[in-house]
Amino acid sequence: MIDALDLFCLNFFLLCGVASVETEIRLSVMEGDSLTLRTGLTELQRDDEVEWRFGTSRISTITAGNITNDDETFKDRLQLEEQTGDITVTNVSHEHSGVYQLSIIIRNKKSNKRFTVTVFAHLPIPVIFSDSSKCSSSPERSSRILLCSVLNVSAVSLSWYKGNGVLSSISVSDFSVSLSLPLEVENQNKNTYSCVVNNPIRNQTTHLDISQLCHACSDCNLCFDSAEAVVRLIITAVVGVAAVTAVVLLANDIRTVVKEQTIKP
Repeated sequence: MIDALDLFCLNFFLLCGVASVETEIRLSVMEGDSLTLRTGLTELQRDDEVEWRFGTSRISTITAGNITNDDETFKDRLQLEEQTGDITVTNVSHEHSGVYQLSIIIRNKKSNKRFTVTVFAHLPIPVIFSDSSKCSSSPERSSRILLCSVLNVSAVSLSWYKGNGVLSSISVSDFSVSLSLPLEVENQNKNTYSCVVNNPIRNQTTHLDISQLCHACSDCNLCFDSAEAVVRLIITAVVGVAAVTAVVLLANDIRTVVKEQTIKP
């Protein structure tokens, strides 16, 4: 939103006859939210003109009291407030990131505004895995590797926290990638850890209590998290079903052979 100082400066330049003044504003919004871009004016007069552009395309105008929406990129998402000239884009998506240009002409005096808008995708919840294959076999220091992962993210940071302190962090810029960040902890550690993914607007956190993991790593083959346990149970069930099926088929074959031998003279 424009503050009182920006509004004062805009009206001052307009009333004092300066040919043109330009203001630049940077905004960030989450995908699916609404974005409102404000002219800073309280009321337009009939002879005032307002023009909004997105990139090089004209998207909305007010001329002589007539309102026109021109750009198909926004379809039914674009709303223009007739009294002030403000525009609102509802349910924004990544394609609405970019530069919006505003031109206002009041009593033949022109002012410009430039809005640089960044639309961020919703953040996934970080998933923590326990890599039991890397458990330390040393009886003096039984430890394991935890792996925190997020999929298909861009312009985010992924961090491990111990309490309120950052232990490690990794960042990615504009490309959609999957991130993973390892952390080695001791099984007897009583601290609470958390994995956080964040962008400039929001964050998602997964908390971890070491005591919730298996307490000993003397036999790493017995240490696995719930996701791995489910996979192992599924594999065991499939193998069991296959074994039972094989036994049934073998029994049927034996019965068939015995029956044929009995029938022979």
